[in-house]
Amino acid sequence: MRTEIQIAGFGGQGIVLAGVILGEAAIIDGKNAVQSQSYGPESRGGAARSDVVISKEEIDYPKVLNTNILIALSQPAFDKYISEVSKKTVVVIDKDLVDSNDKSHFRVPFTKIADNLGRKVVANSVMLGYIAASTGVLKRASLEKAIKKNIPAGTEKINMKAFEEGWSLGEIGKSTKKVK
Repeated sequence: MRTEIQIAGFGGQGIVLAGVILGEAAIIDGKNAVQSQSYGPESRGGAARSDVVISKEEIDYPKVLNTNILIALSQPAFDKYISEVSKKTVVVIDKDLVDSNDKSHFRVPFTKIADNLGRKVVANSVMLGYIAASTGVLKRASLEKAIKKNIPAGTEKINMKAFEEGWSLGEIGKSTKKVK
């Protein structure tokens, strides 16, 4: 089964890093993965998107065709990509940065949780924990290994705390449907 994930937001939120971590965690899980990215020329504040394709089978086409999970961490990203998803797509938004009237969208305070931990930049780790716990798409241990391998030295403690906060939130009632 092929799982296609799109993470979209703006530069500085760790969108590309989150995609790299998801892809690496999938490989640690024994799956195949392809990650691609696009971003504006600005280092912060411009558009950023990371696409990850995960599959137990060989991946014959590396681009997202039918998004299973869309994670929007900014209003411009949500506005740009929401029209490209189907009714079956699990849509997760940062509830403090994205406004949506669709009651089927899952609203999670990724940035607020990270800010409460003292560093907004770990919102991507909160998101990774939430997505993994709530969808079951990757194993916790694989994500923890991939996070530790890819984050800047000296940020392990805060990133793992952020991941734990996201995981706990995702575990509460398994708020998003399972993606296979």
